[in-house]
Order: sequence, then structure tokens, then C-alpha cells
Amino acid sequence: MPNPTAAILIIGDEILSGRTREGNAHYLAGQLVERGITCREIRVVPDDNEVIVAAVRELSAAHDHLFTSGGIGPTHDDITADAVAEAMGAKLDVREDAKAILAAHYAARDTEFTAARLRMARIPDGAVLIENPVSAAPGFSLGNVHVMAGVPNIFQAMVEGLLPKLTGGAPMISRSLQVLRAEASVADDLRALAGRYPDLSIGSYPFVQEGRYGTNLVLRGTDPVQVDAGFAELKTAFPEGT
Repeated sequence: MPNPTAAILIIGDEILSGRTREGNAHYLAGQLVERGITCREIRVVPDDNEVIVAAVRELSAAHDHLFTSGGIGPTHDDITADAVAEAMGAKLDVREDAKAILAAHYAARDTEFTAARLRMARIPDGAVLIENPVSAAPGFSLGNVHVMAGVPNIFQAMVEGLLPKLTGGAPMISRSLQVLRAEASVADDLRALAGRYPDLSIGSYPFVQEGRYGTNLVLRGTDPVQVDAGFAELKTAFPEGT
């Protein structure tokens, strides 16, 4: 059976404006590889309700999982929960379990539980909470859509709690070989190798090192026997590789 597939949806004007450097998708994609979930698409959209709704509907229908990052905070432009609820046809309101988590968090810190903070307790009907051990405000899973915070350390903590609960497949195995050849000079050999191993992903990634052109050759697959066999042929074709 093929591995489950996933898409990552990054939400936020600050990403598209270049004000904030995006790293959550990079982190999650690496975690999905280890879990045996194949990331097929990463998309960045603005804080626009219609755009988010359309993206959630499209990506959740096309993949086994959709992971979102950003837009679930206390401010007026945090509209991800609203958009996901609309996309999935669910009612959104303050939920008592989420409210209790936040109330206890702020009480323990002698901090006022304001109306703005209460917004973070709005959860769609039928959703399962995603724990937030950093700042308490939960994310949620609704169907195959997993909604998480955009702050990197909170996002990573949510991912660490969520992924063990999802069914994955065979982890992706990756092997690489560096050769000091221009990419064009390795293309024919790689094409032939890819033809012999159709179940493997074989890529070439050029670089320049001390004025010399080189290429990183990367072979990926879930079957360790095929990966080893393909990599052995790769090293035979490029014995000067490192």
C-alpha cells in the first residue's frame, strides 16, 4: 500500500510580505518523512477568509492529511479557525474544554483571561483538541485537517504530540552522493538508472564549490533493498563520488 499523503498550508500575510521567515513547513516535512507520510504540496496563503476556505477544501480533498500553520491567536486577523470551520461545514463557538484549559493557564499565572484570549477557545463542533504544552491555547483536528499555531516552538510542540496519533507508512530512506561534475554531464546516467528503478525517486541538485561545478545525487525510496541496490549502481556509475 502507498504511504498516506499530506499537504501543508501556511497561513499569514507576514510570510508573504517577507517580514517573517517561514520554517514550520520545513520542520513538518522532515517529520512526515520519518513518519511515513508523503508530503505532496506546500502552499502559502494570506489572511483572507475566502482564500483559506478554498485552499482547505481543495487540499483536504486531495490528500489524506492537511496540516495548517498560523492564524489561531487572539487578534482580529487570526481567522484560521473560522475559515476551517466554514470549509468543513462545522459550527464554530467557544468550547468548554478549551475554555477550561485556557482559564487554568491564565489563573496559574495571575493573568487576566480577556475576551481576546477567549477567542482562542473557539473550536469547531466535532473537532479533537491538539495539546499545546507551551502556551496552552489548543489547536484542533477536524476530519483530516490539523490546525496548529504559527509560532515555531508552539507549532513544533503540537506536531510532536499529534504525529504519533496518525497512521503512517514506511519511512522514506534517503541516500546521497556528491560528484564534482556539472548536472548536465550526469543526466543521461541518472535517466537510465531511474528507468531501472521506477519505484525510487532520483534527483540531482547542482552546486558550485570553490569555483567548480558539482551535483548532489539523491536517491529516495521506502524499500531498503531497492534503495541499496540503486545506490550501489549509482556509486558504480560515479566512482569518484563522495
